Amino acid sequence: MALRWLIYGAYGYSGKLIAHQAKKRGYQPILAGRNEDTLEPVARHLNFQYKAFSLDSIDKVKQQLEDVDLVINCAGPFSQTAAPLIQACIDTKTHYLDITGEIDVFEYAHSMDKAAREAGIVICPGVGFDVIPTDCIAARLNAQMPEAEHLALGFDSGSRMSRGTAKTSIERLGRGGAARINGQITDVPHAWHSRWIDFGNGEKYAMTIPWGDVSTAYYTTEIPNIEVYIPASPRSVKKMRRMNWFRWVFNLRWVQAKLKKKLESQPAGPEEKERKNNPTYVWGEITDAKGNKKSMRVKVKNGYSLTAEGAVELAVHTLSQKQSGGFYTPSRLYGAKLLDQFTIQ
Repeated sequence: MALRWLIYGAYGYSGKLIAHQAKKRGYQPILAGRNEDTLEPVARHLNFQYKAFSLDSIDKVKQQLEDVDLVINCAGPFSQTAAPLIQACIDTKTHYLDITGEIDVFEYAHSMDKAAREAGIVICPGVGFDVIPTDCIAARLNAQMPEAEHLALGFDSGSRMSRGTAKTSIERLGRGGAARINGQITDVPHAWHSRWIDFGNGEKYAMTIPWGDVSTAYYTTEIPNIEVYIPASPRSVKKMRRMNWFRWVFNLRWVQAKLKKKLESQPAGPEEKERKNNPTYVWGEITDAKGNKKSMRVKVKNGYSLTAEGAVELAVHTLSQKQSGGFYTPSRLYGAKLLDQFTIQ
């Protein structure tokens, strides 16, 4: 079948990586984004068709999707772009994927499950590093201990964040952390919990962060208590905990604007050499009511490389396999075997 799909936000850092990965695999998606002056050179370089349009009017977005079977949304912050694109995709019966890591966006996407089922389309956010590897580990651990009550996930990488990821992180600073407690997503302080963890490259001190799996891993496993960790020095953990006393400052628009402006002078994201030299170590631990534990560790490709490959793989899978409509996590859409494509021995 002809694969008619579109990458929105194709001139951003991850959007470009996904477009190049599609080209490498012999596909020709349509590239799209708000700014035609920035979009056109990217499309010309790859010899792809393009469409320049904003998301201000859902009716106009629907017109642009009339000849499209699937959209990959790469335009963050997804808190601003996911809802209009998802609504337009439902109305035009177009599958929707994105590379978000934003908890609120995952929750919104899940709330559209019934509408997606009625439209016969797949809604699957998080088809990049957020949250493919952690989601697959959660699924595999849950298969080993289906009665588990607690799930901890985490990852470690020396790779720098892209500008887009950093900007999204700034938007969350004022709210603090997040965890799932007794089935409910709950705002918690920054660095709420800390512990020593061996992610696969030696034991390191780590703290909790508001990662997307707080939302998605619950829909994959139904485990009611979920936390996500990254390495952080004891000094950094203390600093984050002190920040809790004045984190409300980061909700001020001018503070967020100032912090985001500082990022503009930084590179868009890690170059190819840095990505190749910085794989990611991913860890998971599951616990039942009796205190029995099982853990899993894998080394995978750099998060941004994984995002590019994972987004294309799930787009092709969605278009080439008959799917029932509804909300999916990556491991529910493809199966936990998806992880094997990105594992490094």
